Amino acid sequence: MSKSEDSLADFQPRSEALNTLLSRGHCHQATSFEALDTALGAGPCTIYNGFDATADSLHVGHLVPIMALRRMQQAGHRPIILVGGGTTRIGDPSFRPDARPMLSEAEIASNIESLSRVFGRFLRFGDGPTDAILVNNAEWLDELRWIDMLRDVGRHFSVNRMLGFDSVKSRLEEQKSLSFLEFNYMILQAFDFLELSRRHGCSIQMGGADQWGNIVSGVDLVRRMEGREVFGLTSPLLTTSSGAKMGKTAAGAVWLNEDRLAPFDFWQFWRNTEDADVARFLALFTDLPLAEIEQITSGDGASLNAAKIRLASEATTLAHGREAAANAEASAAAVFGKGGGTDGLPSLVLDEEQRQGDIRVLDLLVQSGLRPSKKAARRSIEERSVRLDGDIVEDLSACLVAQDLPCRLSLGRKNHILVK
Repeated sequence: MSKSEDSLADFQPRSEALNTLLSRGHCHQATSFEALDTALGAGPCTIYNGFDATADSLHVGHLVPIMALRRMQQAGHRPIILVGGGTTRIGDPSFRPDARPMLSEAEIASNIESLSRVFGRFLRFGDGPTDAILVNNAEWLDELRWIDMLRDVGRHFSVNRMLGFDSVKSRLEEQKSLSFLEFNYMILQAFDFLELSRRHGCSIQMGGADQWGNIVSGVDLVRRMEGREVFGLTSPLLTTSSGAKMGKTAAGAVWLNEDRLAPFDFWQFWRNTEDADVARFLALFTDLPLAEIEQITSGDGASLNAAKIRLASEATTLAHGREAAANAEASAAAVFGKGGGTDGLPSLVLDEEQRQGDIRVLDLLVQSGLRPSKKAARRSIEERSVRLDGDIVEDLSACLVAQDLPCRLSLGRKNHILVK
């Protein structure tokens, strides 16, 4: 029986780890919060979260589970990062309208190498009892024999139950094809939990709310095959207060690798956080004490802007180091200094009517004078020479809303406009 975040108002965890996760907004569902709390309070536990290698960089949406593992390690537990060298070859169908594109072995290997560099910025790796370890599920999935898998593992799965999980049902209800290949993903992820339980004593799997069906299947498989109680815990899938998907901008994803997104533009993403999200994001994405967060976000205006700068610098320090964060803050002060463009950056001030709806980037390029016509503006976007706060604009229909302002609209490397 699971318990969601909506019914946790009266639950008071005794363990440091679960108390921290709950108070900082990391918890959505668990197979049993009470039993999980007891296990975490009884001694060090081993916890894992999996990341498939579908791209060469993670984005800020992945920071929710990474920071949850960081909290666990700070409380004396051992994190496991599992990279999906095996499962990436299939692709997780959870809540996706279509199948993921198939990647080659070389592409998967390259992506794993790139992803692996990020985790050491947030977690401590080593040989100690609470040091994080990184494993690749290709180590055991590539060795599986089909008949043995069907006989030993497949018999524990009910197709009726698998079809009932929202992650599968959503695809079927939309009458979208779900290949037999993708249908196996849930079984393989469950098998990952079984292997990590056997190899490393792992007792907790964490993931996003969209992974609930996969996680529950793993918990059930370990219980059936090992007779061992293990736990599943999910984090909420975050959206901003305006309803936008966390980590998405008009220009695309906010990547964690500096070769995909410069530290300055990473810093600027956090600086542009909506007012209503500042306290929540400080709790989720920084190590600042909750009492201090409450203090620095209690005001508005200049006080809240200072809290946004603190959020940007703390988040950038974790992802890219304190020097990069300091440089980004100094660069932002030079470009967006007091007066909003008085330091040599021209401004485009939008009227109230424009702010009421979607603001097309194509229109801004022409209105600002950066491009003489919409035809020229389209060509510049197609040539990938237009940026919003440093992020390349790839979609001709890209729009801003009032909450995105102020932002820097750039054409090439030398032409910039502050849109307010």
